[in-house]
Amino acid sequence: MKAFSFAAPRFESEVLELLGETWGQSEILAGGTDLVGLMRQMIVAPERVVYLGNVAEYRGIEADSAGVRIGAMSTLDDLADSAALAPYAAVTQAIRGINSMQLQAQGTLGGELCQRPRCWFFRNGHGLLADRGRLVAEGDNRYHAILGNDGPAKFVHPSRVAPALVALGAQVRLAGPTAEDETILPIEYFFRIPRDESERETMLLPSQVLTHLMLPAVDGVASATYEVRQGAGPDYPLAAAAAALRFDGPYVREARIVLGHAAPMPWRSAAAERAMIGLPVTPETVKAAGEAAVAAATPLASNRYKVQLARVSVERALLMAAGLETGGF
Repeated sequence: MKAFSFAAPRFESEVLELLGETWGQSEILAGGTDLVGLMRQMIVAPERVVYLGNVAEYRGIEADSAGVRIGAMSTLDDLADSAALAPYAAVTQAIRGINSMQLQAQGTLGGELCQRPRCWFFRNGHGLLADRGRLVAEGDNRYHAILGNDGPAKFVHPSRVAPALVALGAQVRLAGPTAEDETILPIEYFFRIPRDESERETMLLPSQVLTHLMLPAVDGVASATYEVRQGAGPDYPLAAAAAALRFDGPYVREARIVLGHAAPMPWRSAAAERAMIGLPVTPETVKAAGEAAVAAATPLASNRYKVQLARVSVERALLMAAGLETGGF
């Protein structure tokens, strides 16, 4: 690990003063479940680490008639245990699916959203895009993207909570570069697919910090997250989906369907949403939505199996959101 300076500011203004203008100058430390490992492997080697644990305003969960506001330093356990999050089933289901007391107790919401890809080419020092995707295309790509992979980025976005937050229409608050600068952004547009090594997986600048997440009120909205996992442990899912539905009687009036672990960003499927509008949730309609969600998939040499898993994830997330049996184990 490269030597670095450590700072633990107490106020947002101090945080912003410590951040750099380019990546590599400063890295933000939240729960440490991702950054510490990256630094040990020298995947990132910042000159300064800025710890956010002492910034009191970045913690806490507040609910009112407009929705819920969550500090980015709130732990995943805080969210899972909060009565304010009970109406947001897709979020709490995703958190409980992590199945690790350590990760849920130490990991933070901000860290969960900003964690770096688990791609083994990236984690072994070949860069975020692994020679502009060539290493992935020619190598072991069994866990890589089946959607949004036409460019050099072929990893899958690692966040397990992000698809649910996109489906529920959450927003994020970004502070910086100066203390007067504040950006409120739909979380759907917070993530991006990088096109070169100078970009990261979010719209966050090196001089900005993610401080809060806002969930809108969900009266009348039913939601769910479904993951296909290899086992019951904390391993990342092979495919996942989150769905949020608003009904008019038995018919779907509004739908937001987001795939996880299928693309370099949480992948919202407009085609799957259109397939559900105006129809009831039945085994036949969710099958059509699942097929629409993966119709544009472009699997790599070793991950074609993920097309089927992603389709099933969409189907079962829709059934769960509607309170119906999924038929799974």
